[in-house]
Amino acid sequence: MTDLVLGRRALLAGAASLAALALAGCAATGAPRLEAETARIPDDVLAMYAALPEERFPIPAARIDLVEPQFWRQVVPDPTGERPGTIVVDTANRFLYLVRDDGMAMRYGVGIGRDGFTWSGRGVVQFKREWPTWTPPSEMIARQPELEPYRHGMQPSLENPLGARALYIFKDGRDTIYRVHGAMDARTIGKAISSGCVRLLNQDVIDLYQRVPSGSPIVVI
Repeated sequence: MTDLVLGRRALLAGAASLAALALAGCAATGAPRLEAETARIPDDVLAMYAALPEERFPIPAARIDLVEPQFWRQVVPDPTGERPGTIVVDTANRFLYLVRDDGMAMRYGVGIGRDGFTWSGRGVVQFKREWPTWTPPSEMIARQPELEPYRHGMQPSLENPLGARALYIFKDGRDTIYRVHGAMDARTIGKAISSGCVRLLNQDVIDLYQRVPSGSPIVVI
C-alpha cells in the first residue's frame, strides 16, 4: 500500500467504486494512505510493506499499523508437519504457512471467507497470475445483481478484488473457484469477511507468488 501512487482523491474515488463489491467473493475495499503512527513498527517490517512503484499499477505502502503484529510476515517454526513447498491455510487462526526445508515456515496473515463461504481440503496451485482479471461466478451475480457488469471479467487495477497476484486452486483437476490473492485493505487481514477466498496484503501475495511454483500443493484446514 511514492510519487507515482494515486493521490488521496483518486484513492477515495476508487474506494467508492468498490462499495458495491464489498461483500463479493474475493472483493476488498481500497483504503487511502494516511499518515500513521509507526513508532511501534520495526524498520524491517515497514520496509517489507513499503510502496511498490515499479508494479504495473503502483502499489501504495500498506497500512501495516492497522494489522496486528502476529499477522506481519515472519519466519516461524513449522507447525504443520507438511512437506516443504506446501502451502497451509489455517483458517481458524488466520495464518497462511509456506513450509520450508529447514523445519521453518514463512507465515503470512490472511483474511478468510465468512461462515457459509469457505472451502477446505487438499488441492494444488494449478496456475497463478500477475494482475489477474476477476470474474464473479454466476451464483454470486444471482445473489448480487449489481455485479452483472463484471460477468465477463473486471480488468486488472488497484480496485480489482484479486489485487496484484492470484493463485488458482484446483482439486482433482477441477477448479474450486477458491483463490489466494492480494488485497489493498489492511483492515481485512485477520478477519472472516470474504465469500471464500484467502486474501493477503498485496506486498505479501507478491512475496508468496515469487516463492511458489505452479503445481505446488495446498492444504486448507
